[in-house]
Amino acid sequence: MRVYLFIAAVAGGATWLITPLIRHVAIHIGAVGRVRARDVHTIPTPRMGGLGMLIGFVVAMLFASRIPFISGLFTANHQAWVVMIGAIMICLLGMADDLWDLDWMLKLAGQLLISVFVAWGGLQIISLPLGSLVTASPTLSMAITAFLIVASINAVNFVDGLDGLAAGIVAIGGIAFGLYSYILARSSPSYASMATLIDVSLVGVCIGFLLHNWHPAKLFMGDSGSMLLGYLITCASIVMTGHLDPASLHTSVYVPVFMPILLPILVLFLPVLDMCLAIVRRLSKGQSPMHPDRMHLHHRMLRIGHSVQGAVLILWGWAALIAFGSVTILFFDLKYVVVGFLIAAAVLTVLTMLPYLRRRIPEILEEDAAYSKHHAAQHVCPPPMKDADASKKQPDDHTAQRDADDADLPTSEESDRATTTGMTKN
Repeated sequence: MRVYLFIAAVAGGATWLITPLIRHVAIHIGAVGRVRARDVHTIPTPRMGGLGMLIGFVVAMLFASRIPFISGLFTANHQAWVVMIGAIMICLLGMADDLWDLDWMLKLAGQLLISVFVAWGGLQIISLPLGSLVTASPTLSMAITAFLIVASINAVNFVDGLDGLAAGIVAIGGIAFGLYSYILARSSPSYASMATLIDVSLVGVCIGFLLHNWHPAKLFMGDSGSMLLGYLITCASIVMTGHLDPASLHTSVYVPVFMPILLPILVLFLPVLDMCLAIVRRLSKGQSPMHPDRMHLHHRMLRIGHSVQGAVLILWGWAALIAFGSVTILFFDLKYVVVGFLIAAAVLTVLTMLPYLRRRIPEILEEDAAYSKHHAAQHVCPPPMKDADASKKQPDDHTAQRDADDADLPTSEESDRATTTGMTKN
């Protein structure tokens, strides 16, 4: 474990030291992201931070190749070199996008080509736990491997919208997956594990970059960084899965065999969920799956009322809950894991909705107070009289005038008496 911690420290230190230089290079060559309508930042910020992350990763891997405990991983086969070559290629593709904003179809084609190259180089999922352990054909293995790499690359790319969000989520997933791969490696004659080596290097790179990428960020990782992180965490999973031999596995370890397939999905649950929602949302509107919008999970968190730092920390919490919850199932009683998971999920739910509740509860109380005041006023004031009652109790102007005229006119008896008197006199 101390060797792995040392490698993580080398990766983090190299990334932290080289990133300021990469920032100056990005400014000099014009790799500065303009402020777009969907962006959260308000000032142009240099991109291409993935180059610093790549340098940190390569330096850590080269250090590891000289350590006796791990050096056998580099001489036994060429998987480590294939992973590094693929990392360089995917980072260069991302740098081209950071500089020239490549068309999404061109970028996707480049991702597929690099993924196929890595699979052809020997980084493949050999066995699949589908009902029983099934050895996949070489063609199927390459196809599944390429699909997983491309999906993970774009999932991390989709979630990279707030300072420190993508690096933190990948670091959390790398820690969870690294612990799992290390525990599995302890059952082998040698504790050395390529999956663990990639994971600890990845975690170190993320932590070193976070020191420059925390809000307000001095540098963005850009597509060169998000694509690199998605690529590396998937490579670690594929390396572990590729080492599973269906003939040598006993039924007692059958359940953990599923985890190399499930755990990468679980540790990247938020990015994968965000990507799936975005694709469905855009296709339902008749748009391209890569059409940008402001409906990602981090945009929704800001709309609720969270600050950038608050939204990032809460999303980190959800990522940690899912990633570590999936790992602890293998080592602790299920009922205790479920209870702890539900308690943590309840706390995170309250924290997620807290800004909305703080704003909405006073509005509800104010509406209730206004309604109560209006309802009380209706009981105090007498109800207005109906038209029929008012007509009986208070005559209108025409009726009053008619009564007055009738009072001035003589009655019929008075008229007859007046007429008779007049005739007598005559």
